[in-house]
Amino acid sequence: MIHEPEYPAFVFPMPSSSTTPLVELRHLTFGYGERVILDDISLSVPRGKVTALMGASGGGKTTILRLIGGQNRAQSGELLFDGQDVTPMDQTQIYAARRRMGMLFQFGALFADLSVFENVAFPLREHTDLPEALIRDIVLMKLNAVGLRGARDLMPSEVSGGMARRIALARAIALDPELVMYDEPFSGLDPISLGTAARLIRHLNDSLGLTSLFVSHELEQTFAIADHVIILANGKVATQGTPDEVRNSTDPLVYQYVHALPDGPVRFDYPGATVEQDFGPAVMAAPLKSGASS
Repeated sequence: MIHEPEYPAFVFPMPSSSTTPLVELRHLTFGYGERVILDDISLSVPRGKVTALMGASGGGKTTILRLIGGQNRAQSGELLFDGQDVTPMDQTQIYAARRRMGMLFQFGALFADLSVFENVAFPLREHTDLPEALIRDIVLMKLNAVGLRGARDLMPSEVSGGMARRIALARAIALDPELVMYDEPFSGLDPISLGTAARLIRHLNDSLGLTSLFVSHELEQTFAIADHVIILANGKVATQGTPDEVRNSTDPLVYQYVHALPDGPVRFDYPGATVEQDFGPAVMAAPLKSGASS
């Protein structure tokens, strides 16, 4: 008989309606010390959909993934996962919630001393008591889903960056999670690998009935596969909606971002003295400071 770990019933007492968001932030604030990263932010991740988190670097996108997984805790507000607030959960409850999540870390984060097969098998051995024969079948099925069943015996040092992401994705879905989070899955990939990664996110979401949340700066592929796009700016939600709604936004900052303009609300020039102040006639005529060579 296969034994599954038992978790307290009070963590997730009953499945929520399919129309309610799987993840919801309500007036959430988080920062590091006095630096506020997310300021009274509210957003939702629709159940069964592919949602993209976008915005300038340092805007809190990866921080939201960490808050969902309980690695960081909100300083105020609520972060709901399937209707339950993650913030006050104890360790047992957090581990139960994480059991329903998969995570693809930036650049894959594979265990360098384990083979491809052993990397994907790791969460199954860590969190279940499944027999080795069944673990083998599950690992090969997950690797087959990402097109790498034939690479099972390779080491991480023997695969490309794109393959490493796909192996990490197989590991992320090994426990059949409800939510899969991706931290910049397209970063550093060539066009072929990037297209493959994007299609896998969309295909696996639909075929496995997942909810997917990914952080991205890649506009074309993101808008092609996402159902819902959220753009963060200055600790707030600048806009959210379908790709078309975001693309057609009249908000100056969103317009600059989605059209990749070098100047706008986010200035090209770092604030400082004007060109006239630095190079004008008054500066050129000013005497050299004492001690300067003649």
